[in-house]
Amino acid sequence: MADPRTRTYSGEGGGPSRLTSRLARWRVPLGYVLAVIVFWLADPTARSLAIGGALAAAGEALRVWAAGHLEKGREVTTSGPYAFTRHPLYAGSSLMGAGFAVASNSLVVAIIVTAYLVTTITAAVRSEEAHLTDKFGPQNPEYRDGVATTQPRRFSFARALRNREYRAFAGLVAAFAVLAAKLYF
Repeated sequence: MADPRTRTYSGEGGGPSRLTSRLARWRVPLGYVLAVIVFWLADPTARSLAIGGALAAAGEALRVWAAGHLEKGREVTTSGPYAFTRHPLYAGSSLMGAGFAVASNSLVVAIIVTAYLVTTITAAVRSEEAHLTDKFGPQNPEYRDGVATTQPRRFSFARALRNREYRAFAGLVAAFAVLAAKLYF
């Protein structure tokens, strides 16, 4: 029997399905389409904006911390938040989504956001796990299984910028600006 830590995922034997791969690839454009719907359905209050904004800001802070440790495409990163969770960028995105749902003050929006995050992040994680295992061999399964050695690295704001984390920040600011505009105008 083959060692499961060294098997490849391209093709058969545990890789993401075609639907999963498509969903992972289309999660951002799908998010823009759903954003139009949820902005229309949102009914923010000053209180929901404040609470949701704090939650979303915590999510963005987690994403910045992760992006400041990540060397995308070069290694399986194990420093910073990656020492605690395999997917801190997705965890941060989930917190941002939860913050947006709270800020929107709408149960329908919360359901849409939750369904979007659960389906697209699950698909992205599956696709990413397969890709990382294909690219880095046993390093990713060792990390996934908690047996990899943590490599210390200092946070770098320049690295976070190189990883284009400013785009998530800009999206967060724009989303809350639209919700605030909907409240006050």
